[in-house]
Amino acid sequence: MVARKKGAVEQKLKVIADVREKYSGVVTALYDEGALIELKALPTGDFLCSSRVAVEVKRAPDFVGSIIDGRLLRQLKELRESFERPVIIIEGVGEQDLYSVRNVHPNAIRGMLATIAVSYGMPLLYSKNPKDTAGILIAIARREKENNVPEPALHTKKPETLAEKQEYVIASLPGVEVKLARALLGKFGSVSEIMNATEEQLQKVELIGPKKAAEIKKVIDSEYR
Repeated sequence: MVARKKGAVEQKLKVIADVREKYSGVVTALYDEGALIELKALPTGDFLCSSRVAVEVKRAPDFVGSIIDGRLLRQLKELRESFERPVIIIEGVGEQDLYSVRNVHPNAIRGMLATIAVSYGMPLLYSKNPKDTAGILIAIARREKENNVPEPALHTKKPETLAEKQEYVIASLPGVEVKLARALLGKFGSVSEIMNATEEQLQKVELIGPKKAAEIKKVIDSEYR
């Protein structure tokens, strides 16, 4: 990523973004700032600013929604296990009141904010909009570079546990990465149930539409030649 800095030599900074952020305002803003972006299927987090910093960006409605459905606690655990310095950014708080997005008691939201900061020890930052979020990511990447922290890179490890092996098998299907593999396994309960599911059943999992369901079934059901 090239950060434009007046009166100084331009610094090359790199940010890896999850492929699902491709059309987000954050990626667009990073490009506008001269960022060098790599799009990858990240197993956890939305952006990698260095080898140790992963950033999960939650828009206000999604932050509250992920508290309700339990996704947030799982994501926090994955971030803590995978990266030395995970960061949470809540975006759009200035435009939307975090406590009025959904019909959730304020104490539940306050409790989660406390859990992130105290139990998981993660910095909790706020941004006004995608452009502001991009600015924070650039600032983090620049600080990491100044501290001689290695650039962001994906580190894949050989699956060891039974769960990791199951996730590995399902993540090999077209259009499926680790996050979605976990969602599928959570929905169907086993690899065999996923393999035997119909296209209509697969589409009941978030982020799987008709096209992706058809591609998955084609790989599973087509004769090997």
